Amino acid sequence: MNEENASRTAITYRYEKWRAIAAGVLETAGTTFLLLIAVRYFHAGALAKGLVASGGSLGLMLGPAVVSMVARLGWSSSRAAALLAGVGAGVVLLMAALPFLPVFVVGSMLGMTATSAAIPLLTQMYHENYPEKARGKIFSKTVMIRIAVAAAFSQLAGQAFSGRIEKFQSLLLIFAAAFAVAAFSLARIPTKPLVGDEGSHPFRALRFAYNDRIFRQTLIAWMLMGFANLMMIPMRVEMLANPKYGIALNVGQIAFLTGVVPNVARILLSPLWGWLFDRANFFVLRVVLNCGFAIGILTFFTSSDMTGLVIGAIVFGISNAGGDIAWSLWVTKFAPENRVADYMSVHTFFTGVRGLLAPITAFQLAKTLELTTLGWIAAGLIVLASVLLLPEIKFGKRAKAKEPLVEEVSE
Repeated sequence: MNEENASRTAITYRYEKWRAIAAGVLETAGTTFLLLIAVRYFHAGALAKGLVASGGSLGLMLGPAVVSMVARLGWSSSRAAALLAGVGAGVVLLMAALPFLPVFVVGSMLGMTATSAAIPLLTQMYHENYPEKARGKIFSKTVMIRIAVAAAFSQLAGQAFSGRIEKFQSLLLIFAAAFAVAAFSLARIPTKPLVGDEGSHPFRALRFAYNDRIFRQTLIAWMLMGFANLMMIPMRVEMLANPKYGIALNVGQIAFLTGVVPNVARILLSPLWGWLFDRANFFVLRVVLNCGFAIGILTFFTSSDMTGLVIGAIVFGISNAGGDIAWSLWVTKFAPENRVADYMSVHTFFTGVRGLLAPITAFQLAKTLELTTLGWIAAGLIVLASVLLLPEIKFGKRAKAKEPLVEEVSE
């Protein structure tokens, strides 16, 4: 690594540590507290709860359009990501000022959209500024910070708002401050202007899913696994918070099971998964992670006592530690050098599609099906996804193409 690259890595890592603190706080918004507010304060219906739970998915779906727009404007990835974080801060402040259900639902979706729409830009930033052979290792260090903050904040905020959910506006102000810290940090990370396609439509990057067979097959398998996982994540809060399921824990206990326990497991295992990502066959790694998610879902949703719930949360956290790294960085192993943001935007687009549909589907199915049955359905989808990946194991260390295959196809 030359001196200039080493300097960029050091600067990126320094500010990424600060952003990781903010991201840890914001993660609890998307996974726990926004849905808790919807259930406990607003007594929201199935559709409203589904929309709140799928808030970040809209931003993921907009990934290709965001990357295309940033490239056309000639902005760097970090500058654009900073702007999105600033927008998130403004939206959450508006939610705090106008505490009404429609504003809360729309604001939750837009606030989380601002976070998730930046993900392809962040992946491009990691690709530019972190060395390939240590990318997973360096990334896992900031992931550990994010997870630790998420676990600590879940515990503290859960205790603070237990029995006082009507004070949720204070929590929203903290989330707005976290967005502001993220914007400040990202604005100071050096990245190059994105390169786009002149005169192309905003979703032109989706062509890579059609023309790159391995990429397409991985996306199909990820769609099945991700849909199953995203169905069950909000159902954890629903099962623990809704009295109809006979558990009805308080806010602190729910935050402990959905935030603290899995995040402690993530902290402990993140270094190992980062090390494995840099060295292991990617598809073997993905299948192992899938098995962990299936086991975690079944353990959690077939349990009615605290021991089973804790074990399920631990297994989910262990798998999620590896899932964080694999989901965020896998395209850097397969995408052509100048197409990392494009490939990631396609990945996030399909993540957004399932993320938008999965929670709404889960809440609708929960009207007629037991949550245990939903858990078995989700586990079955994950097993199917793993089977689809088995033939791809031989390509797990595929060398990057110099140019995407689609470039040879006429428009």
